[in-house]
Amino acid sequence: MNDGLRVLVVEDNPLNLKLVRDVLTASGYEVLPAVTGEEGVTLAATCEPDLVLMDLQLPDFDGYEALRRLREDPALRAVPVVAVTAFAMREDRERASESGFDGYLEKPISIRDLPAQVGAFIGRGRADAG
Repeated sequence: MNDGLRVLVVEDNPLNLKLVRDVLTASGYEVLPAVTGEEGVTLAATCEPDLVLMDLQLPDFDGYEALRRLREDPALRAVPVVAVTAFAMREDRERASESGFDGYLEKPISIRDLPAQVGAFIGRGRADAG
């Protein structure tokens, strides 16, 4: 299954966080929750995630700033970071890609597709690192 793979979920909405955590935990992932960009960046530096799911709208600073801070850490540069947002316009997807996100997930999250999407992002990250 996905035992031992860690997914850091940075999401300030408690219902969205619970949904993602429940779905991924049921699929064998270890889920580490953070509710602010600062908490996510700090946790990433200590927990060695295999993937970060990053909400773009956070209470302290946005997901773009959190991504910038993650990429400044040499130990985290290779970790895939996926933007998660309710803004689903083509321009939003392009901005996320141009900003350096490794992927993009639209809200509402598809509970049926999420485990496979996460697995694909982790697989892609490992292929790029290897």
